[in-house]
Amino acid sequence: MKILIAEDESVSRRMLEATVSKWGYEVSLACDGNEAWAQLQQPASPPLLILDWQMPGIDGIDLCRRIRERKELSSLYVILLTSRDTKKDLVHGLEAGADDYVTKPFDPEELRARLHVGTRVIGLQHALAERVQELEAALFREKQLRGLLPICCYCKKIRDDRNYWHQVETYMAQHAKVQFSHSVCPECTEKFKKDMGLA
Repeated sequence: MKILIAEDESVSRRMLEATVSKWGYEVSLACDGNEAWAQLQQPASPPLLILDWQMPGIDGIDLCRRIRERKELSSLYVILLTSRDTKKDLVHGLEAGADDYVTKPFDPEELRARLHVGTRVIGLQHALAERVQELEAALFREKQLRGLLPICCYCKKIRDDRNYWHQVETYMAQHAKVQFSHSVCPECTEKFKKDMGLA
């Protein structure tokens, strides 16, 4: 998974990069808030962020606020990194839009655990988004099926939106994800017997 680390202090930035890379994350670096914000405007920006609170330009708090104001970025998981450790600071950071909070100097095991939480949340968000897409597609198919279907009164074929005629089974299989098992109804069985002279 991609992770963006925004930290203006070079030693801390290198330590974070080395630590997080060792855990298998693909790391992108920013040396201040402006650079981090520019990276977040790019397609396929990292979904997981570690932002230093105090940075030149846009600080971590303002960056959190900007992220939460943009619909396309609102699902990013943000961990705020700071030497501030009072309860008031914690509340301030979370209210600005941070998902989690790690104090400096960071403890590697704590950071790793918090990154695991972020990874799990992102995975759940993606799974939920896929389910929503599946439900929307199912609702669309249902809406199509509940509409008026042009059907031939002789051969019982159904006409689609492109003016092609399909057997009922073919049309239903394409639009409703159903499968047919063929058999003969009692009326047709009797008719067949009569036609064959078996009745």
